[in-house]
Amino acid sequence: MADRITVTLHELVSELDLYADAWLRSRHGISYNLFEFLAALAERQPIDITGLAQCLRVSKAAVSKRVPTMVADGWIVTSPGVGRRVELTLTQRGAELVQNAGGELEREFTAILSDPRLDPAHTLGAVEPEAFHTHLRTLTQIITEKELPS
Repeated sequence: MADRITVTLHELVSELDLYADAWLRSRHGISYNLFEFLAALAERQPIDITGLAQCLRVSKAAVSKRVPTMVADGWIVTSPGVGRRVELTLTQRGAELVQNAGGELEREFTAILSDPRLDPAHTLGAVEPEAFHTHLRTLTQIITEKELPS
């Protein structure tokens, strides 16, 4: 464990990703990478390839390259968008996976917040999932709004 909060946060996210990947593979036969793609699409659909690439913080080419396989595997469908853009939406299969696996992962991670090691002296009280989520969303918004140094 690191002494710096920035490193500790990165370690936490990395460990959560590894856990989610192993969990999704064992219970649903998919990678976290695929789930993240579908979950981002679920929240913003219909969305074009460029928009989804921005959401996932990957290149447009990275998303475009995955689309044919995801269509063939029955996770997403494509349709013409504005101009030459291609819009993406989830199939019923994709939507059900995001709903079911996402709910299960949410319960797994929420249960972690009740681990007694988070408050061994019983002075802080349990970590309340919704309050914690609100803080994380607010911190993300604050960071997003900060101007990057030039």
